Amino acid sequence: MVTLVLGASENPERYSYKAVERLQKEGYKVIAIGRKSGQIRGTTIQTEFPLNLEIHTLSLYLSPKNQGEWEDAILSLKPQRVLFNPGTENPAFAQRLRRAKIQALEVCTLVLLATNQYES
Repeated sequence: MVTLVLGASENPERYSYKAVERLQKEGYKVIAIGRKSGQIRGTTIQTEFPLNLEIHTLSLYLSPKNQGEWEDAILSLKPQRVLFNPGTENPAFAQRLRRAKIQALEVCTLVLLATNQYES
């Protein structure tokens, strides 16, 4: 199962960093996208959005005001689900995802991983 973390940061204090790290530890393939390139324990933070990839889950770490430029690209990837982590909730975008038959969940990636519910 491939997870794309959008809003990835090299700062170990950021939840996006912790999510990439935990996903790696749990054995998931992770693609990290951020504003600045860098590394999170061997995973390269890319600045370009990948096209034509099969993504199961997109874990969102961008505030609603910073999501607009990514919405069409996210929809074009057709992930099975988008996880709106705390602080990223965006009802209008969630509605667009649902209309496109993409599951939109307001949930914390780290909590799902810690409680063995990530694949549910």
